[in-house]
Amino acid sequence: MRRLVIALAAVFTFGCGSNPTAAPAPVAPAAVRPYVVDTVATGLRNPWSLAFLPDGAMLVTEKYGTLRLFTPKADRGEPVEGGPVAWQFEDGGLLDVVIDPDFAHSRLLYLSFSEGDSAANHTAVFRARLEGRRLVDGRVIFRASPDKRGAGHPGGRLLFLPDQTLLLTIGDGYDFRDQAQRLNSDLGKVVRLDRDGRPAPGNPFADSAGARPEIYSFGHRNPQGLLIDPRDGTIWEHEHGPKGGDEINHLRPGLNYGWPRTTFGVDYSGELVSTKQTAKGIEPPITVWVPSIAPSGFALYLGHAFPAWSGDFFVGALKERSLHRVRIRDGEVVLQETLLRELKARIRDVRGGPDGLLYLLTDDADGALLRLRPAPTGTLAGRSTAGTS
Repeated sequence: MRRLVIALAAVFTFGCGSNPTAAPAPVAPAAVRPYVVDTVATGLRNPWSLAFLPDGAMLVTEKYGTLRLFTPKADRGEPVEGGPVAWQFEDGGLLDVVIDPDFAHSRLLYLSFSEGDSAANHTAVFRARLEGRRLVDGRVIFRASPDKRGAGHPGGRLLFLPDQTLLLTIGDGYDFRDQAQRLNSDLGKVVRLDRDGRPAPGNPFADSAGARPEIYSFGHRNPQGLLIDPRDGTIWEHEHGPKGGDEINHLRPGLNYGWPRTTFGVDYSGELVSTKQTAKGIEPPITVWVPSIAPSGFALYLGHAFPAWSGDFFVGALKERSLHRVRIRDGEVVLQETLLRELKARIRDVRGGPDGLLYLLTDDADGALLRLRPAPTGTLAGRSTAGTS
């Protein structure tokens, strides 16, 4: 295992990531914070997501590849057979992986993926039982509707809630953004399902004529960050804006998050998507990024290895090639810190591990699984060394 010791000065930013309706977040004093970034594995083909198993093993999805199992005794991921047939093109492919709330007994896991072809495809959820290095009794339990053309904006993040229902983010399909406001379409939505893929009881539009009963929230562009705070049950979501306007949102059932009626970004052509950043009946974002950082992956740090980070959020940045630490208190961003720019890596996923450390995936044809931990006492600021272990 290669090890890279990194001691860096934290870069603090404000303004573009602050609450759009409040004063800019204060700038924290610059501080030297040494880190060690362990390279756990390389050679991953555009890894997308990771999940931890109760026995200490990890699962990693490759967008243009397969599902891999990393065991505590082997740092080379072994392919897991029996997964779904994913359409692998541009944004589409094998996406997220989560384990069943009762995984220790059921051995069930859930995978999101793009299914179909360039003419007609959708985001889907596959459920199977993990036996050794093979998935058995696998089947697709949910398919988003309607089908769309092209591979753009599949969404694909999965999250189990404490009531054992499953949230799935679904993007707007890029060319079909107006459907994000239509309740007869899953595009541009977060949906809530039971463990068999059916609309979960109690969804906000279940009794609304013409609405899809699985919809939990709407008005999303391409959401690829989703987590729940176990301390108070708050659900957090982030999503890609167009040219600017990436958002972090407090996710609640039945609310409209605006896209494309409201946005802090513009189209890639430079034309306005909307003249409005906020509007009546639209839930405003907690924070936005202008210009875009292209957020992907989302973690809430509650470990003990980095006490100063307790309760802070971590967001991977694809376009900006960095990791953002975001502190939100009472619904407002009070601090941001940009980390790991020196790696020059597209961060696709970030997760808090059961060991209290942070784990990251880099989005590359030769992608890596990384682990972030405190540097040993005495590491010099600004000094980087590389070695093997």
